[in-house]
Amino acid sequence: MLIANPRLASLWDDDRAKAMSEPEKLLYRSNLLGSDKRITNYGGGNTSAKVMQPDPLTGDEAEVLWVKGSGGDVGSIKMDGFATLYMEKLRALKGKYRGVAFEDEMVGYLPHCTFNLNPRAASIDTPLHAYVPKSHVDHMHPDAIIAIAASKNSKELTARIFGDEIGWLPWKKPGYELGLWLEKFCLENPDAKGVVLESHGLFTWADDAKECYELTLEIINKAIAFFEEETAGKTIFGGAVCESLGKDERRKVAAALMPAIRGMVSGLQPMVGHFNDSETVLEFVNSAELRPLAALGTSCPDHFLRTKICPLVVDFDPAKGNLDEVLAGLPAQVEAYRDGYAAYYDRCKHDDSPALRDPNAVVYLVPGVGMITFAKDKATARISGEFYVNAINVMRGASTVSEYCGLPEQEAFDIEYWLLEEAKLQRMPKPKSLAGKVALVTGGAGGIGAATAERYLSEGACVVLADINADALDSTLEALAGKYSRDVVRTVVMNVTDEAAVDAAYAEATVEYGGIDILVSNAGIASSAPVEETSLELWNKNMSILSTGYFLVSRAAFKLMRVQGMGGSIVFVASKNGLAASPNASAYCTAKASEIHLARCLALEGAEAGIRVNVVNPDAVLRGSKIWEGEWLEQRASTYKTDKEGLEEMYRNRSMLKRNVLPEDIAEAAYFFASEKSAKSTGNILNVDAGNQQSFPR
Repeated sequence: MLIANPRLASLWDDDRAKAMSEPEKLLYRSNLLGSDKRITNYGGGNTSAKVMQPDPLTGDEAEVLWVKGSGGDVGSIKMDGFATLYMEKLRALKGKYRGVAFEDEMVGYLPHCTFNLNPRAASIDTPLHAYVPKSHVDHMHPDAIIAIAASKNSKELTARIFGDEIGWLPWKKPGYELGLWLEKFCLENPDAKGVVLESHGLFTWADDAKECYELTLEIINKAIAFFEEETAGKTIFGGAVCESLGKDERRKVAAALMPAIRGMVSGLQPMVGHFNDSETVLEFVNSAELRPLAALGTSCPDHFLRTKICPLVVDFDPAKGNLDEVLAGLPAQVEAYRDGYAAYYDRCKHDDSPALRDPNAVVYLVPGVGMITFAKDKATARISGEFYVNAINVMRGASTVSEYCGLPEQEAFDIEYWLLEEAKLQRMPKPKSLAGKVALVTGGAGGIGAATAERYLSEGACVVLADINADALDSTLEALAGKYSRDVVRTVVMNVTDEAAVDAAYAEATVEYGGIDILVSNAGIASSAPVEETSLELWNKNMSILSTGYFLVSRAAFKLMRVQGMGGSIVFVASKNGLAASPNASAYCTAKASEIHLARCLALEGAEAGIRVNVVNPDAVLRGSKIWEGEWLEQRASTYKTDKEGLEEMYRNRSMLKRNVLPEDIAEAAYFFASEKSAKSTGNILNVDAGNQQSFPR
């Protein structure tokens, strides 16, 4: 099938597909559709195929529905992401249906239809696919289609654009009843190729996998072409009423707003932020219709579940630059949103509704600046922002050619507080110990820094790696992002002795994640020389990095943590040498002693704000440590009359426990001080040196 308007080009490869089974073609089609956000949003939509397969018990051919399982994403789904169900049993479910008032109970019957003991849970949309009398079904959420579906005259627009090819059904919450509606439509309109669901999305179907895929593209392209023609030359969103700030200024404002908002919305759990200042977002937040359209909320249920009933529009005026005034007024704005959300809950709740959830906004729109989103983790915050961009695209199209309509308030509530949705939330795994926390690790490209970052990432934290070595940062980023995803790791080149660089690094980290909860001050240098051979330059270099640098990054952390009002944990990676003197290392030992005493002072200052400051004292961490490269290694080996291997052996035998100390050992101590396990500890020193009597804290 040729696509009339190749805005979305077919990516189907016949040579690749010809050897595939029907389930494999379904996977291929799903991944192709999910690869383009113009077709569907993350986690949105479903795909299915009805396939003849031998029954595992009888060997007889059975018709099996392969359909995307609950909670999956078509763009990244694998074969095990599909539920498989006997079509014969799905049809038999009709005899169990007691009517729309009882449709939710039908979900409980779906496991009884499972084919081949497949553990993948079937989604609420399963009946919508099962009862369409075609082999292949796509259900997508394209912005261009939802713009039609969310228009006041969506039925007329659908007929105008697609004629009899695509039908239209009024809004109905996803579920069993909607599946029966779709079946009835198909039986009454056998030549139709799909249907637009009001305020929801698009269904298309065919008897061939490739034909279904290309039909989906064709219908979306027709909608795109319609909006391009109808919106050309027209004023969008009532026109701009303010201008965007420059990119650097936008990020500066975001860096000021995000920690303040984060502190206000993290009462139930720490929240992570995301900032988006794309042209699409700026066109909307700068427009005359920003507030009235934002108040209407989103339309598509998938959009709504991610972005809440509506966003909060921050009272910033880019022409006035009234940032201080906005920051002073933010608590009242946030509280007003909470009150409004609680009132919405009270108006719409049912006797069996789940309890009120977090009443804070997810989306924050800032004129002239962009959009900020907050969620329980970075991926969710980013994806929530992507969903609101989808909503902006929908509002753009619908409000230009018609009148945009959000979901009616009661319908929106019934989706958000759906008992089936609540059950899904209750099945979510327990958050990891550092979920929602953000850590900045200086010396992040070194052995201890990278090991600490990995330990934090393994417990659910987001990590900003700061280091002066850009190349080493890049390689560390690749390793950690490859294991934990790019969402949760950022890097910033930073010289800890440069006040402006430190402030800039914190601003960058704040825009990326919304704030900082944990600082691991780990930037290091080491020198070894008899005192008479220690130059003033060498002395000052040690003091600059190990004392002044620790002061600068701690001061910046204190400022940010006080704005957030969420407490925090600062961990100094000092050294055994801060407590125990060592020959030929006076500059290093003195600077490390300064670190330890600075930590004690900061523990006193930070306690009233819940900011804990503790010290980890390593000794002889040779493996992976940059300070053991080059001159320092040679100098220490010379001091003890040995080589590198001999030095490691000497340090191990010198320890009371006769064990090597590894970067992972220091990371474990840094995790202890960052976690709630040490919530009642501040001003403490934890030696990780395999035992050294001289460095026992006194």
